[in-house]
Amino acid sequence: MIDFHSHILPNIDDGSRSIEETFNLIKEAEKAGFESVISTSHYMENYYETDVPEREVWVKAILENLRTKNIHTNLYLGNEIYFTDNIIELLEKRKASTINDTSYVLFELPLNAEPMNLYDVVYDMIQYKLVPILAHPERYRFVQKEPELVYDLIEQGVLMQANYGSIIGQYGEKAQMIVRKLLENNMIHFLGSDVHRQNTIYPKIPQILDEIADIIGEEKLHELTTTNPKLVLNNKKIEIEEPYIFKLTLKEKIIMNFKK
Repeated sequence: MIDFHSHILPNIDDGSRSIEETFNLIKEAEKAGFESVISTSHYMENYYETDVPEREVWVKAILENLRTKNIHTNLYLGNEIYFTDNIIELLEKRKASTINDTSYVLFELPLNAEPMNLYDVVYDMIQYKLVPILAHPERYRFVQKEPELVYDLIEQGVLMQANYGSIIGQYGEKAQMIVRKLLENNMIHFLGSDVHRQNTIYPKIPQILDEIADIIGEEKLHELTTTNPKLVLNNKKIEIEEPYIFKLTLKEKIIMNFKK
């Protein structure tokens, strides 16, 4: 398996706080069954701005150290870029990075409000021959209210990455309900831990895999955890299954209004 979303580089963002914690997280990932981890540190203008060259040095040094410890987990460079109309400029100037220097770029949105220019920026990325991947769509308040937005974005060419923890309620009951619906309707293409701290998500991965397999089956689970991430790392095209549009029923909307 390949962990598609992590915050394991030390002192880069709100993730790992030390090199010791970084190595402990990688050991946890290996124990959970991940052969590779993609480091997707936050890039947020005027806040988290560690550039590509500095993060490349970190990844190389960590990999060299892992090999001396006989740990064979692979580590790849990426970013989780906070939404901005400057995404292409950030990539061109090597401030932010795509996944493993491919055409695939992971980005996130504000949790509480859909950006007015979301579709314009998505269009610009696709015109620039990039493949946008939206991080954890199930966590956004506006998606929880109108999940058909995910369908619309997929139709525009955006791929979706859900967090493992969402299926067990790590981000609240609304995200838990929505991620299940997205999985059931072919609207998720990757899974990531979004790990920030030790002893949080990685020890729960076996339980989570069982729960997701019950929803989508073992074959589809392998696609989301291994096949699709490998295609991204090798800059290959992903052939996605047709998503099924859905709207929340009145009962589900009522439940959503009362859940956290």
